[in-house]
Amino acid sequence: MNKVGATISEVYNHALAASAISAAWEVGAFDALRESGPLDTEEFAAERGLDVASMHELFRALAAADVVTREGVKVRPGPNFDEADRSKSLFHWMTRGCGELFNTLPDLIRVENREGSFYRRDAAAISVACREINAEWWDPVFRPVVNGLDFTYVADLGCGSGERLIRLAKSRPGVRGLGIDAADGAIKVATHAVAEEGLSDRISITQGDATKLEPRAEYAGVDLLTSFMMGHDFWPRAEAVASLRRIREVFPDLKHFLLADATRTTTYADSEMPVFSMAFEFAHAVMGDYLPTLEEWGPVFEEAGWRLAGQHPISVPADSVMFHLVPAS
Repeated sequence: MNKVGATISEVYNHALAASAISAAWEVGAFDALRESGPLDTEEFAAERGLDVASMHELFRALAAADVVTREGVKVRPGPNFDEADRSKSLFHWMTRGCGELFNTLPDLIRVENREGSFYRRDAAAISVACREINAEWWDPVFRPVVNGLDFTYVADLGCGSGERLIRLAKSRPGVRGLGIDAADGAIKVATHAVAEEGLSDRISITQGDATKLEPRAEYAGVDLLTSFMMGHDFWPRAEAVASLRRIREVFPDLKHFLLADATRTTTYADSEMPVFSMAFEFAHAVMGDYLPTLEEWGPVFEEAGWRLAGQHPISVPADSVMFHLVPAS
C-alpha cells in the first residue's frame, strides 16, 4: 500500500521539532552548527550552561525532522538544516510568540470566551521573530524602493524591535526616526535596541495605537511612513478606510507611505500551504482579526484618499505585498 501524506507519528514528532527549532535558535545551536560544523552535545551544553539530557532530546527532535544528524554525542547539519536555519524565526513566531494562543485553542474558539482581551501573545518574542523575518524576506523588497525616495524624517507604525528604523538611520546619517507601537514588550525591545546602537538622539520610540492615532507635535515633519505586518489590524473595511484617512490627517507632511502586509491566501490546497502562511492565518482567525485578500485592498486606498504608486510582492507569508502609497491630490 502506498503511503499518502505524513503519518500521525510524523505529525506528532514534527510538532515537537517546531519547538525544538525555536529553542535551538535561542540557545545558539544554529549559529554554532553553521559556523563551527559538528557539535559535541555535552561540550556545547557545558559551555552555555544548558542541561545535557535536555539538549540530547532537543537534537533528537531536530534529527526526526532531518534538521540535524546524530552519531553518539556528535551532531551535524542534516538535509533540512539550511532551510530550517533560514526559517527559524517563523517557528519562533509560532511556538514562542503565539505559543499560549495555540496551547489554549479549546478555550479561545468558544464563542462565550471571545470577549475583551481574550487571548495573550508574547509581544517581545514576536518582535524578535519579526526582526528576522523582515531581514530575510521583507527588507530585500523594501530596500530598493526606499533607496529611491527622498526623505528626512521617517515614522514606523508597529515598529516592533525598531530594527527598520535603526537600519534606515545608519544608512542615512541625516535622517530622524520615530517608532510607534501599542505593545509594552515591543516598546521595551525597540528602546533598548536603539540605545545599544547609540541612536537615541535620532530615534524616538513612543506608544500608540495605529488604528486610533491622534495628532501629536512629533508627527509634524514626517515625510516617510512605513508599516509592516500590521495592515490587517486596520480592518474590517470601514475601519480600514477611516484609519487610512486618519493617517493622512495626523501626518500632514507625508509624501510616501510604504504599507507591507500578508494577505489572505485563496489559491492553495490545504496540504500545499507554504511555510508560515497557515499559522499566520490560523492565529489571526483565532484573534478575531480579518485578513483581507490582495484584491480587497485597492478600492480602500482610493476611498481613503491614497494613490497606489507601486505594488511589490513578498514571498513569505505567501501572497504578501508592499504597497507604495502617496497622498492623492
